[in-house]
Amino acid sequence: MKLVRFGQAGKEQPGVVDQAGAVRSLSGIIDDIDGAAVSPEGLAKLKALDPATLPLAPEGVRLGPCVGRVGKLVGIGLNYSDHAAEAGLPVPTEPIVFMKATSSISGPYDDVEIPADAIKTDWEVELAFVIGTRAKNVSEADALRHVAGYCIVNDVSERAWQTERQGQWTKGKSHDTFSPMGPWLVTADEIADSSALGMRLEVNGVTRQNGSTRTMIFNVPYLVSYLSRFMTLHPGDVVTTGTPPGVGLGMKPPLYLKPGDVMRLEIDGLGHQRQAVVLEGG
Repeated sequence: MKLVRFGQAGKEQPGVVDQAGAVRSLSGIIDDIDGAAVSPEGLAKLKALDPATLPLAPEGVRLGPCVGRVGKLVGIGLNYSDHAAEAGLPVPTEPIVFMKATSSISGPYDDVEIPADAIKTDWEVELAFVIGTRAKNVSEADALRHVAGYCIVNDVSERAWQTERQGQWTKGKSHDTFSPMGPWLVTADEIADSSALGMRLEVNGVTRQNGSTRTMIFNVPYLVSYLSRFMTLHPGDVVTTGTPPGVGLGMKPPLYLKPGDVMRLEIDGLGHQRQAVVLEGG
């Protein structure tokens, strides 16, 4: 299934994409695409429905972030060997973990706002997974049982805030609109191998990232198991797993986003996103 949320920001309704690609409303059946909906019981209820019997969403309606009421948004840094190489950094021996504020989550086609005093805002196409079953101290062998599905996240980053100021990466990752999510949450049964997905990002029509999850250092089962040692993962939590090479920071000279730029990103089987870049308050 492809699960979506549609409507005005902050007032999204749950939906599902039918075989023809149309969005159908799940209002009155579930409250939201949230932890309850992506639990095994919730997904079983939705899979029993015939989407053709559900009302169509309004044509051209805005798509919001595909998961609502996210409890935790966890990021993994330098998780692609070729991205670590372009950054001139050693390959991590264990995952680099940071948090993104859930207030940074936005829709897949919403504008991305550059903070007024930002100078090095960058793009990162990433595969994210969504937890469907509580995970605490789980093994790698059992890890995928806890994953409800996958989606795209653009891990927008203000590099000066991330690495040139004191403290942790979180403040460079958490500005409003810095986590476009969606367009769909694709249930795990539709993704045969999360370690074999092509991923691409364009800026102003020029391909900047063209990679694959094949170069991921720590794969999804490992990350679920690893993170579950340090924190309990709850249904509806989202983990975004790192980016392949081609970010602005890695270019010579570096290239960063500016108002008027347009990003387009996609991952095999997960759809595409498109964001225009605007100045905060502009």
